[in-house]
Amino acid sequence: MSIFIGQHQISDPVLLAPMSGITDAPFRRMVKRFGVGLAFAEMVAGRHVLSGQDRTNRMLRHDGSGVQAIQIAGRDPAIMADAARFVVDQGADIVDINMGCPAKQVTGGYAGSALMRDLDQARRIIAAVAGASRVPVTLKMRTGWDDASRNAPELARIAEDLGVQMITVHGRTRCQFYKGRADWRFISDVKQAVRIPVVANGDITTVADAQTCLEQSGADGVMIGRGAQGRPWFPAQVIAALQGQAFTLPTIPEIGELLLAHYRDLIDSGDTWPMVRIARKHLGWYAAHLDDPRAFRTEVMTAEDPEVVLDAIDRHFSVGTDLSVSQARAA
Repeated sequence: MSIFIGQHQISDPVLLAPMSGITDAPFRRMVKRFGVGLAFAEMVAGRHVLSGQDRTNRMLRHDGSGVQAIQIAGRDPAIMADAARFVVDQGADIVDINMGCPAKQVTGGYAGSALMRDLDQARRIIAAVAGASRVPVTLKMRTGWDDASRNAPELARIAEDLGVQMITVHGRTRCQFYKGRADWRFISDVKQAVRIPVVANGDITTVADAQTCLEQSGADGVMIGRGAQGRPWFPAQVIAALQGQAFTLPTIPEIGELLLAHYRDLIDSGDTWPMVRIARKHLGWYAAHLDDPRAFRTEVMTAEDPEVVLDAIDRHFSVGTDLSVSQARAA
C-alpha cells in the first residue's frame, strides 16, 4: 500500500502529524530513526514565515533526511502565497495548508478550522497557495466546524479541483476540540468525494486503532499525532503491523538511550534555556514508561542545568544495562 503526493511516493502511508511545539527537527529526526512514511513539521503562521525570528527559523529547519513537509496557516491569501514561496525556497518538498487547528488563538484570527465556516475564503487561500507553490500542496482539515456543518467532503472537492494532492481529515469537528472520539466512519464520506489520497487522523494510539481506522474510513493512510508523543517508534510499529511483521518494542534502558539522544539534540538546536523548557514536555511523555514516573518528573521538570537532566535520565532509565538501539528491531 502506497500513496503518491505529486511526484513523491509514500511507500508506507503512516504519517506523523504536524503538532505545534512538538514536531520540530529533533523530534522528526527521532521518529525517522525508526521509520515513518512522512513526517510533517509543526504549523507555522504565514505572517511569521517571513519574519526572520529565531523561533520561526528553528520551526522551518530541515531535519536532514527524506521529504520535507511544512504546514502553514493563515487567513490572507496573499500572505499565504508568499509563505508558500518562502518555505519552498527554504527546502520544503510539500506545503500543507492548515484548516484544522481548533486553538482559539488560531480560529480567533479566522484561520485554521475557522475557514471551514467560510468556504469561499478557504477556496481563495487554496488557490493562492497552489498557484504560488512549485511543489505539491496538501490540506489538513476537520470534519467541519460543528455537528450541524460537517462539510469536509465539500471542502475536499474544492481542494481537489484547485490542485491539492492529498487531504488529511481529523475525525472531529472544531467544536469538539479533542473531546469524545474521532469519527473515522465519517472520513469515508471524504474518501468517496475525491480521487486524491485521503489520510485519516485522530485517536490513533494503538496498532488496533490504526487498523480499525483504516477499515472504517477506507482511507489511503493514517496520520499519527499524540500517539507518538514519548513513543517515537510508534509510527514504525504501525507500519510493521500493517505489513504483517512483528515489532520488538525498546526496553526501558533503550528508551533511556533514545531520550538521551533526543534531549541532547534539542539542547543543541537552540539557545540552552529556551530549549530546556521546550524539552520538558518530552521528558514528561517519556517518563510514562517508568515504574515510578513521578519521581523522575519531580527531578527533571524544574531542572535548569541540562547535565542534571542527563544524569537523571541515565539513572532512572538504567541506561547502559542493556543493548543500545539505533533503530527499531523488527523480528
